[in-house]
Amino acid sequence: MVVSTVERSTEKRSARAWLMVAASMFAVAWGGNEFTPLLVMYRLDHGHSPVMVDFFLFAYVMGIVPALLLGGPLSDRLGRRPLMLPAPLIAIAGSTLLAFGADSAAVLILGRILCGIALGLGMAVGGSWLKELSTAPWDSAASDGAGARRAAMSLTAGFALGAGFAGVLAQWAPLPEALAYVLHIAITVAAGVALWRAPETREAQTMDTRRRLIDDLKIPAAGHRRFLYVVVPLAPWVFGAASVGYAVIPALMTGHSGDAPVAFSAFLCVVALTCGFAIQSLGRKIDTDLSARGAVVALVFLVIGMAGAALVASTLTVAVAVIAAAILGCGYGMALVSGLLEIQRIAGPDDLAGLTAVFYSITYIGFAVPAVLAMLSESVPALTYPLMLLFGSAAAAACLLVVLLKSRSHLPGA
Repeated sequence: MVVSTVERSTEKRSARAWLMVAASMFAVAWGGNEFTPLLVMYRLDHGHSPVMVDFFLFAYVMGIVPALLLGGPLSDRLGRRPLMLPAPLIAIAGSTLLAFGADSAAVLILGRILCGIALGLGMAVGGSWLKELSTAPWDSAASDGAGARRAAMSLTAGFALGAGFAGVLAQWAPLPEALAYVLHIAITVAAGVALWRAPETREAQTMDTRRRLIDDLKIPAAGHRRFLYVVVPLAPWVFGAASVGYAVIPALMTGHSGDAPVAFSAFLCVVALTCGFAIQSLGRKIDTDLSARGAVVALVFLVIGMAGAALVASTLTVAVAVIAAAILGCGYGMALVSGLLEIQRIAGPDDLAGLTAVFYSITYIGFAVPAVLAMLSESVPALTYPLMLLFGSAAAAACLLVVLLKSRSHLPGA
């Protein structure tokens, strides 16, 4: 009887192991997005130009992409723990710099890059680790696709709550430039401690079996036609939609959102990401392995959402801004979870972390959208925001057409 009780207790702890990794993914995502609603503050209160402020948003991509492309394959080579355990520490270093660097563009950029490195490791390594902990023998009760949904929801919850708390604290609490980052540091310390208890799911390769690093960095599955025709047209819209919803629209609405522009920016972040989080819980029911239905649904939301953003730019109406952010959030959430599910079907066991890294690297191209729109708006006056956002809607429609044409083609295992 005692043995049976111990076994049940061990099984229960093992089934909850994914939560330890999910907590760190949540914490690094919080650190990645807490900066976003503060863009308005950095522009209004610290004198940074609109283009520079949008570059701050994009800067952490310079940390994310190398961490994604190197972290995933290296974790296949060395194990998940050695690559993921430093992520909370790097996130803490990034938030520390941001807390003290409000008036220095160089310090803000460096802090953002460090937060990007932490987030890149969380997405590529943490996502693969979480997926493996959501299967037997660690969690035999988990359903198919549970790892992708848990990863997407952990990230989205961190993105949403980080932005929401940062905006509220910066608008109404003391020390607006620093307090949000102090809160993030406290959360990340707790998550980092929990992460040390997570079990390893992939043993390090021995010297006898280890290939050259250059060979580990090759991702053959990235050439899969399903990846090229379904995932690639979808991926840039993940954060392209998100950045329009909670960076471009709040910037357009500055001066038209009452006397709390930072809080309104945070509110739009929370609206977009809450809608993204909610639709991810339906992702498994919408997605199917018989077609690209999940990607199609995501792109339909994105076509409508980008058109809604163009309407916001024309009317500068609070209600329209909230609705457009909600639709773009649904597009973001569905694009993220359906893309991850496609990746998990395409990738083999040795390609999962690497292909996940490639997918996320393409998604982060979308964070260049606000900076590109700001530069075009300043350099070519004829390119107004309504016109550029309508072009974005047309581009999303073109991607939708490609995915529809290839929806049932090149299915893995067919």
